[in-house]
Amino acid sequence: MVFLFRSGTLREKLRIIFKATLQHARNLATFATIYKTILVLCRKTSPEGKESSLHTFLAGLVGGYMVFGRGIQSSVNQQIVIYVFARVVLALARLSVQKGGAIPRELRGRMTNNAWSVFAALSWAGVMWLYRWHPETIQPSLRSSMKYMYDSVNL
Repeated sequence: MVFLFRSGTLREKLRIIFKATLQHARNLATFATIYKTILVLCRKTSPEGKESSLHTFLAGLVGGYMVFGRGIQSSVNQQIVIYVFARVVLALARLSVQKGGAIPRELRGRMTNNAWSVFAALSWAGVMWLYRWHPETIQPSLRSSMKYMYDSVNL
């Protein structure tokens, strides 16, 4: 995306890519370290000496806040969090239609067969509506890409 939508020399673009890659790797490594440290502490202080689902949630919560939730919201961090959020929503949707989930059995098959199509269509409908009527709310790099693709050529 840097090559398509950023101006500058090849050297400047490669520098941007290197810095973003380094930040991405550093943030994920920092998160993993915090997460695993909290899990170990929880396990050692637990009366049963075992990891529980609450420990996992707590470690993710603290690590997510410390690495991605405070300070400057860089575009790298925003992309990581948005990626994770989308995967969580999809996983929770799958979980809801599994046997014993929140969705009645009669609807599970239809929902499972159509879930991706509905999700994709609503995602694109939402982003296009936002871009057309409230572009200031869209993340700047996405807005820039959309401006390039949809406004540079009028039919």
